[in-house]
Amino acid sequence: MKNRIIIFILFLLPASVWAQDAPVTKGFWDDPINHPMAPFYALMALVVLVTVLVFIVAIMLLQVLNTFVERAAKEKAAALGIEYKPEPSWWQKLDRKLTNAIPLEKEATIELDHNYDGIKELDNHLPPWWKWLFYGTIAWSVVYLIVYHVTDSVPLQQQEYENEVAMAEEQLRKIRAAEPVAAIDEATLSYTADAALISKGAVVFKNNCVSCHKEKGEGSIGPNLTDEYWLHGGSIQNVFTVVKNGVPEKGMIAWNAILKPEEIRDVSFFIMSLKGTNPPNAKAPQGAVWKEEVKVEGVQADSVKAQASL
Repeated sequence: MKNRIIIFILFLLPASVWAQDAPVTKGFWDDPINHPMAPFYALMALVVLVTVLVFIVAIMLLQVLNTFVERAAKEKAAALGIEYKPEPSWWQKLDRKLTNAIPLEKEATIELDHNYDGIKELDNHLPPWWKWLFYGTIAWSVVYLIVYHVTDSVPLQQQEYENEVAMAEEQLRKIRAAEPVAAIDEATLSYTADAALISKGAVVFKNNCVSCHKEKGEGSIGPNLTDEYWLHGGSIQNVFTVVKNGVPEKGMIAWNAILKPEEIRDVSFFIMSLKGTNPPNAKAPQGAVWKEEVKVEGVQADSVKAQASL
């Protein structure tokens, strides 16, 4: 249903908006005087204004005419010596047709025999508008059944949702294809205190991670990220892998389906920068103490040489 409404609205727009790969043009309110549709909109506004004025004048003329007719009817009744009874207005006539109400002076004709402590009941029928509304719902249900379930002319709500999801995924695929993302090698990734990357990572962390790790990384549902204890290793490669693939058994989702590789790198750098910040109300340590392995080139070779010289 929503798709059909959108299509109908788009159909009413100028044909120029349908051109694919067309340059972005200014909106009407950006420059209403020089906009190409300004004459059309001005003409439509004038037509609406004239229509409203004609309608107002017509109502006033009808009121004046009705006054003269009523005055003539009163004079005629006075000349004949009879009581003047005004004719019901068109609104009163319409109201009677829609409600089928019985006038007060005729209620005795539809009064039922029984009463309850002096409270009498009238045999009123349902208003015609209510009956026709009910008949309309029956007709609509038949049309709905045929269109949605017999001919399958229009997709049901679930199918509409699946179609829109498929369209969104296709659009996302095209966007990602148009903007290829450089791959990041986890094995060779090394942490550097790059202020720009850490600042970007702080934004990613705030938007996605504070619900489990709190704003300063002190931990809540998730572990404390500021101490030297780690559940899955504390190297930049370990942190990057955990953010990328998640920890399903602990309730942490894989963020590679949501974040770009560079965003995962940035938030990993930010997490590494939190070490030793000691925020208040930090969660108790979890996991084991992580110590970086320091590799000193030449140590093994020197020790071999020393043994050989003994």
